[in-house]
Amino acid sequence: MEGNANLYAVLAEGFPSDRHQVAIQTPEQAYSWNDIEAMSGRVASLLHALQLPAGSRVAVQVEKSPMALMLYLGTIRAGLVYLPLNTAYKASEVEYFLTDAEPAVIVCDSKNLGWVTDLAQKTGTPHVHTLDADGSGSLAAAAASASENFQTVQSQPDDLAAILYTSGTTGRSKGAMLSHRNLSSNAQVLKEYWGWHSDDVLLHMLPIFHVHGLFVASHGALLAGAKMIWLPKLDIDQALAYLPESTVMMGVPTYYVRLLADPRFTREVCRNMRLFISGSAPLLHETFNEFKDRTGHTILERYGMSETIMLTSNPYEADAGERLGGTVGRPLPGVSVRVVDENDEGVAVGTIGNVQVKGPNVFSGYWRMPEKTREEFTADGWFRTGDMGLFGGEGVPDDYLTIVGRSKDLIISGGYNVYPKEVELLIDALPGVNESAVIGVPDPDFGEAVVAVVVPKEGGTLDADAMLTALKQDLANFKVPKRIHFVPELVRNTMGKVQKNALRDQYK
Repeated sequence: MEGNANLYAVLAEGFPSDRHQVAIQTPEQAYSWNDIEAMSGRVASLLHALQLPAGSRVAVQVEKSPMALMLYLGTIRAGLVYLPLNTAYKASEVEYFLTDAEPAVIVCDSKNLGWVTDLAQKTGTPHVHTLDADGSGSLAAAAASASENFQTVQSQPDDLAAILYTSGTTGRSKGAMLSHRNLSSNAQVLKEYWGWHSDDVLLHMLPIFHVHGLFVASHGALLAGAKMIWLPKLDIDQALAYLPESTVMMGVPTYYVRLLADPRFTREVCRNMRLFISGSAPLLHETFNEFKDRTGHTILERYGMSETIMLTSNPYEADAGERLGGTVGRPLPGVSVRVVDENDEGVAVGTIGNVQVKGPNVFSGYWRMPEKTREEFTADGWFRTGDMGLFGGEGVPDDYLTIVGRSKDLIISGGYNVYPKEVELLIDALPGVNESAVIGVPDPDFGEAVVAVVVPKEGGTLDADAMLTALKQDLANFKVPKRIHFVPELVRNTMGKVQKNALRDQYK
């Protein structure tokens, strides 16, 4: 990569020559490309003035706002490492991330300042700032007096740009380390593959603490020099108001289910749209088909992970092939995907196996977990995704990938990852519980719903509502089971392993 490999420098090459144009539109305010340069520059100047060591982490748990995006871009410009945290995480969860990542700075919502400050002192995080949904807070106040003229730090392609935490089946979260090259190469490929251009308008309703909203959506618009309509979350009234002036929308399946549930969502509302993209969770066939019937648009499904950003996509161009519901399409240019057996040997087309991937978008490893990193890569350098899938199959072209499940029992609910082990450990610690198994069952709204199957201690009785209340103290809401079923014992195989497939069949 010639010139500065810093992700911001790469994205800024796509900004329009007229920097006075609107780049970000919220219901309240418009921001120009000049504003992006100036606001991210001030954040970068503020962070640079702290004289932090190269590679220092900036942990961020704030509500979505244009200023939150500027915090991300400013962190990258300053050559620091961005660490987004889900806004639903509670104190006990955040403490783990601060202990593990040892950030130099944490930025939080002002309503959480008390407990975040306590954690920062406990874990040795020296700088604490606030940033609220309306763009106010100590970070914005301090940045206002910093210089907007900041020379973006010169970065090498393999320098760390972000750490995204993704849990494992052991319950211990792993920090996926993403470089400037990982992020910029993927953005450049998607710009071409999905036909981004400067007169696109992206309807952005996704959260910005994970890959889909922060990297795939935001980078796409920034690199194309395209305007974003920036909404805090999915609000059907707002979505219907802004869709007629939009050309691209990205969402999790829940978004499309909710739009279809509203009779005002019509072909006329979608008249200027060119692309609807769905990801982060499986899209039901009925949703895919109903959407096509209602709007005339075929949703494009794709496949990615925190560790790799985007890997595969259904075709954008009509002459490149059909978009097939239930599949995630072909490997993106520069990305290699293979399906293998337990010995890492390739399997025949139409045969389910383990999905492994390689490419410039694939992360270098997990933060401070060299053993885990070695485990997750094959001897010849392929990353083991933990997903099960197949190429081809009945009525599907041989080069299209279908994901059929996860070897690690991951649950994806509303686009958010839920790792059963983490929830099981908390349930098992509750009074009167002998053991538990947490599974995902199909749900038309969330894709999958979290369900707990619990064995009470002998002679005891349990109160599901009281258990849920207790779990809500320590778990983000999306991880809390939607239902708890009580059973005398869990189904096991001869090796004593809980048969989660049987439980999923029983409670679906």
